[in-house]
Amino acid sequence: MGHKDRTPILVGIGILLLLVGIPTAFLGPLEMYCFYLFSAGGRFHYEGFGFGSFMFGNIAAQIVGYYLIAAVLIPLGYGHLKTRRWARTLALTLLWAWLVAGVPLTIVVLFVLLASKDLSLLAAIVAMAGLALGYLVIPGVLIRFYQSQDVRLTFEARDPNSYRVEKLPMPILVLGSLDLFYAVVLHIPILFNGIFPLFGRFSSGLQGISFLALSIACLICLAWGTLGRRTWAWWGSLVYFGLTACSSILTLATSRYADILSNLNFPPRELAFLEGLPFQGFHFAALIGMPLLLTLGVIFLSKRHFGLYARRSASPSPR
Repeated sequence: MGHKDRTPILVGIGILLLLVGIPTAFLGPLEMYCFYLFSAGGRFHYEGFGFGSFMFGNIAAQIVGYYLIAAVLIPLGYGHLKTRRWARTLALTLLWAWLVAGVPLTIVVLFVLLASKDLSLLAAIVAMAGLALGYLVIPGVLIRFYQSQDVRLTFEARDPNSYRVEKLPMPILVLGSLDLFYAVVLHIPILFNGIFPLFGRFSSGLQGISFLALSIACLICLAWGTLGRRTWAWWGSLVYFGLTACSSILTLATSRYADILSNLNFPPRELAFLEGLPFQGFHFAALIGMPLLLTLGVIFLSKRHFGLYARRSASPSPR
């Protein structure tokens, strides 16, 4: 009563999510076949392919990406088909998190477009428009859709149950999801000789992997504390991401591309290819620094929702 039923649209979104998520789940195991193609005796084998090489890490990262996408889209699609209230909250959380975590992908695509000499003006305009649609316009439209009263009341009418996730403020959910996302992403540098930017220099090998393991453990603890709205988690997030942003930006912005490649210790054939790419250290500084700085913004926005700060804001002001 008193709202437009958005169930058909939500069911359509659910079907679309499942149509993407289920095939993506099959791509994970299929992608593993590429290891055979590049291993000894395989069609694309070359000397040096293995754990620590660029192609090995690239394949492994794609497999993780496929499983991660499927793990998100399949439950989310089911939640839309069944119009479960938690699906709306999860969708909003992921859309806001995309505006932070999607920056690196946008920067990479933008740089490739600008560096391409064969790209016509029309193709560049179309590509830029598609980039804007994918990063800002479509997420913005979906955020407004899920925040509308009609969608909220449709979920509540179809699902009378109340879920704990709905009681958490959106900044808390976004920050917690970013913590978990970064914890997954930090496994990828382990495949690339454990490279870790540390205030003007790079650590690699066992030392770098140790720093990565410590960072992953910190992020998991911060995610747990953030979702529990602990005051220490807010201060911990501020310190962790502040130091990580300073360390990453400083190290990458002051490093040459050749220095970065030397720490990665790739096989000669891969180095011959990668050395020809028009990258510099400041490109990687922007790639990694932008989402970290945006995450710091989320941390500041979420302050009033943590522990003592939440109780202070909820208490009536003295007369």
